[in-house]
Amino acid sequence: MTDVHTDNKVLIAPLRQAMYDFNTEAVQAALRALVAPDAAVHMPHPLGDMAGPDAYYDQCYAPLFEAMPDLERRDWIVMAGQTEQGHDWVGCGGHYVGTFVAPWLDIPPTGHLAHMRYHEFYRFKEGRVVEVQSLWDIPELMMQAQAWPMAPSLGLEFCVPGPASQDGIVAGPWNGQRATEACQQVLDMLDHLTKHPRQGGPEVMEMSKFWHPKMTWYGPAGIGTGRGIAGFRNWHQIPFLKAMPDRGQHTDQITHHFFGDGDYAAVTGWPNMIQTVTHDGWMGIAPSGKRITLKSLDFWRLENGLIRENWVLVDLLDAYRQLGVDVLARMREFNKARVPGRIAFPVGDL
Repeated sequence: MTDVHTDNKVLIAPLRQAMYDFNTEAVQAALRALVAPDAAVHMPHPLGDMAGPDAYYDQCYAPLFEAMPDLERRDWIVMAGQTEQGHDWVGCGGHYVGTFVAPWLDIPPTGHLAHMRYHEFYRFKEGRVVEVQSLWDIPELMMQAQAWPMAPSLGLEFCVPGPASQDGIVAGPWNGQRATEACQQVLDMLDHLTKHPRQGGPEVMEMSKFWHPKMTWYGPAGIGTGRGIAGFRNWHQIPFLKAMPDRGQHTDQITHHFFGDGDYAAVTGWPNMIQTVTHDGWMGIAPSGKRITLKSLDFWRLENGLIRENWVLVDLLDAYRQLGVDVLARMREFNKARVPGRIAFPVGDL
């Protein structure tokens, strides 16, 4: 006898397989079988919100497939669990890869293999997906096309790997006690992070209590990856806190959805952070005094009771939009002189 979370991972498997061997008819059929006709689909800026499987395919996957005719989905995390609100979720993390031969969102093609990380969360009810919250790392693709028009990242930009433990496709049965323990470690860590700067210096966060000495924080393109507590603090946390010291102080206005599965924990929310860009500004943007929301979809992997890996995606294009910066328009201005259009595919013919 299986449990609902293992069952939900089984239910999503045909869609994952159809997207691995990406085929229009197969993907559309899998989406229609899985996603309820009125399901709410939330995508990053500029893709936005839509409803139902057909709009999901037509507005998101069809254009991406046109740009990458050999499109391939590669999951390295598939986990599931129940939130404290009583909702059942499946979380998937991985990369879409393919040969980038036609413009997508006006990002100029490269003719080379390209990769774009995704964190995709599916809320299930009675065997169907009724809500999708998904972030695609669009800036990652812009950077590969040498078309990123904003400030350079502080952290390392590279093709983010899956779990070092190679166990991200979490097998069943679901263990509620382990799930609770994984989530609690993350929740306690996040609670300690909010103590700084209101209750003291960095020491009040007690980071070594929660994070493995060889931890890796895989941030979104535009922020980049940091290795170890020092890398996490230098390349993400310190700039983030200097820009928005009121982060974590408006939790009454947002909802987090935490769930766990084995040694993994995840959070989804739309949005799940609110803070004000003041003081030092953020990512090269001058302080505006403007309060913004952030959509962050995260995975954590625990090892021997400590967080060893943390994958984070944030809708940075939407954050820039709220600060009055249209990143895609700026990209188009920077790339006016590049020849637009489609690259012959397949290439390499004699």
